[in-house]
Amino acid sequence: MLQPQRHEQGSDLTRAIDALVTAEGAAAHPYVMSRKLVEGRDATRNLADAVHFFGLLHGRHPGLMDHAASRAIIAEERHWIESAITAFTRERAYLSALSSATGPMPSTAGQQQCEQTVLAQGHAIDMLGQSERAGCALGAAIALALDWRAIRSVLDAAAARLDVPARPASLPDLHETVALLDKLSGSQNSERAMLFGAQQLLAQHRGMWDLLATRESVRASA
Repeated sequence: MLQPQRHEQGSDLTRAIDALVTAEGAAAHPYVMSRKLVEGRDATRNLADAVHFFGLLHGRHPGLMDHAASRAIIAEERHWIESAITAFTRERAYLSALSSATGPMPSTAGQQQCEQTVLAQGHAIDMLGQSERAGCALGAAIALALDWRAIRSVLDAAAARLDVPARPASLPDLHETVALLDKLSGSQNSERAMLFGAQQLLAQHRGMWDLLATRESVRASA
């Protein structure tokens, strides 16, 4: 999430994005909060599932950040996006290394349907990044960068179990993210578009965690 002092100093847009990620992001999802990903005899398989499916969702190139770059207008926005592109290039490499270390995807009933669902989610995210609605792509990109911190903790848990060296994340600086949001606040149309992009990105992530939770339940009951 954003820095603790944001509530007193940040714009309405900053606080709205922060509240959205806090309430609807990965850290608040029941499956992540359940500890099934990091504890118990099935944790390794559950983590492998998360690695493979987030690899399907965000391991592709071009990704959301790359698409959003073509929509960046002001210098501060371009600088933020360039930082995010560099960061997620490294994250894709990390996902690839983890996917290789986990081996085959855990066998689960309905595998083909699950993969098709994630491919559809990926397409929806691509559409957010290519949206002509000013602010939508950036809102989605910022939500991804913020939510990725919680997702990254799951990936790092997988790395620890698989003895894969954890790679330090270099996500866009939180202070710069706040400054960018504050600078872009004030236009109702732009704020609505940014919030829409953020909401839709987080909805795709929630759908992913729902899918992973269902797969865990199917394997546990087999």
